[in-house]
Amino acid sequence: MSKQTDSTAEVLLEKRGGAGIITLNRPKVLNALTFSMIQQIYPQIKTWEQDPETFLIIIKGTGGKAFCAGGDIRAIADAGKVGDRLAHDFFREEYILNNAIGTCKKPYVALIDGITMGGGVGLSVHGHFRVATEKTLFAMPETAIGLFPDVGGGYFLPRLSGKIGYYLALTGFRLKGRDVLKAGIATHFVESEKLPALEKDLIALKSPSTENIADLLNSYHVKSKVDQEKEFVLDEHMEKINSLFSANSMEEIVKKLKQDGSPFALKQLETINKMSPTSLKMTLRQLREGASMSLQDVFTMEYRLSQACMRGHDFYEGVRAVLIDKDQSPRWKPAALEEVSDEFLDDCFKPLGNNDLKL
Repeated sequence: MSKQTDSTAEVLLEKRGGAGIITLNRPKVLNALTFSMIQQIYPQIKTWEQDPETFLIIIKGTGGKAFCAGGDIRAIADAGKVGDRLAHDFFREEYILNNAIGTCKKPYVALIDGITMGGGVGLSVHGHFRVATEKTLFAMPETAIGLFPDVGGGYFLPRLSGKIGYYLALTGFRLKGRDVLKAGIATHFVESEKLPALEKDLIALKSPSTENIADLLNSYHVKSKVDQEKEFVLDEHMEKINSLFSANSMEEIVKKLKQDGSPFALKQLETINKMSPTSLKMTLRQLREGASMSLQDVFTMEYRLSQACMRGHDFYEGVRAVLIDKDQSPRWKPAALEEVSDEFLDDCFKPLGNNDLKL
């Protein structure tokens, strides 16, 4: 049995028909992405990209609950505390993989069935096609653990309509099912139970072009009736999101939310008050700068930010409060937005010289 298809492996890599298939296989931990998984997926994508007999790449998760709930954050926190190389290497290799997906010459189809957060978003959102189901649960919850919406969040979030991306990035708001499509994160919506048939049809395509693949996905998409009539969850709040989250600074956003005073605004204020002030300021600037950058420049910026988080306090405290002790009571330092200085932020965004990520 090759290691690629050994059912105990963390990731399964196999060729079926004209398709290269990547299966994330850690169902007990919601297919969380490890460093060794990244190291296996990247060269395989590069090989398939060059292979004339591979016409598309499909990525999916096992277990029915999650596509991928994120990167292996605990391992990174443990490494960062003791100055282990993994705290550099994980982010570097992860972003290189995300960029390979974003620039992949073969059509890339992500079946984002179930929980898709953080690192799982990085494995899907930059690909040509992202198929959501009624079970998809999307979020970028990083500000709650002293991090920032990385894996190219600085690229795709500010490019969503209006200020939806800023709202999702700062509050960690969760989108479910068809709303993931309506927000512009997924490209198609197909019922979860139809995915095996869709996958079979994708594999059976003979020398397909990107258009052939799009046509097949569209044919499934138009037949999916689940929640078709439902209004987009953020529709009624879009006007407020667009005005409240268009401010130039976090302090101004908070001020606008307070002034607005509506139940929606106050709920956002309550959420934002729980987040790391450092993360919030870092994230707002990341998205504002990323809005006009290439995907590659965004990853370079985000690598700098990841290393600033590894040097700082809040990431370790966030992981402690949310993942280790689970007391959900992080003690952020600094504890207030006003105390996070522009000089400190400038330092986070500074080039790392020879250590910069080069793509």
